[in-house]
Amino acid sequence: MIADDDPDIVEVLQCMISQEGYRVIKTGNQHTLEDVKKHMPDVLLLDRWMVDSDGLAICKNLKNNIQTNHISVFILSASGDIDQLAREAGADAFIEKPFDMYILLKKIAEII
Repeated sequence: MIADDDPDIVEVLQCMISQEGYRVIKTGNQHTLEDVKKHMPDVLLLDRWMVDSDGLAICKNLKNNIQTNHISVFILSASGDIDQLAREAGADAFIEKPFDMYILLKKIAEII
């Protein structure tokens, strides 16, 4: 699942990840938590800052919920301090934007 409010990033991620054979679901902003609970993805690629949502707060919510804490969460951000913040939120990985798509695909494959 991809949760990002930048349609260009979502389109690129969806295209590349789908080509690897994964089914991709898009979500974003205030619907992210509900969509994650509805679809229960294996991996959530979660933007740090969306218009109406804080990715770190969403990650904490998912990781503190027994029904969703098994979902692997990758925090995506252009912020330089994302590694520490992502760890504190319980994220399984962090990816700095701009990112190398092949490294991201490798991390997804390792998790799945």
